[in-house]
Amino acid sequence: MNSKLIFISWIISFIATLGSLFFSEVMEFPPCALCWYQRIAMYPLVFIFAVGYFVGKRESILFSLPLVLTGWIIALYHNLLHYEIVPETASPCREGISCSTVYIEWFGFITIPMLSFFAFSILGLLLFFTNRGMNEE
Repeated sequence: MNSKLIFISWIISFIATLGSLFFSEVMEFPPCALCWYQRIAMYPLVFIFAVGYFVGKRESILFSLPLVLTGWIIALYHNLLHYEIVPETASPCREGISCSTVYIEWFGFITIPMLSFFAFSILGLLLFFTNRGMNEE
């Protein structure tokens, strides 16, 4: 079961990485500062989960958890900025691309920061259940 959860985590991190590259390289949406920070947290997860699937599940949790938590917090903050709960003046995006620019809006609420928040939230839950399963074994 734990191997399956690590593999699902790899799939999610891989899709999130491909999605961010698609938005910036194909659709030519320039990433803001918060988007870059979320990418810094997401991209290494692809390799950590791939290695963790084959070598060590416990180590993959230890190495990925700080990245997932950091990415989740940044994604949460980015969404709060995006939906104007936190004022634009509190944004680290002072120059260049605004952190509150809306490039896509699927179903009226799914934006690029929301996709990142969903990905990090799901990864966090998968890590929780993977760790829980290891402790029961």
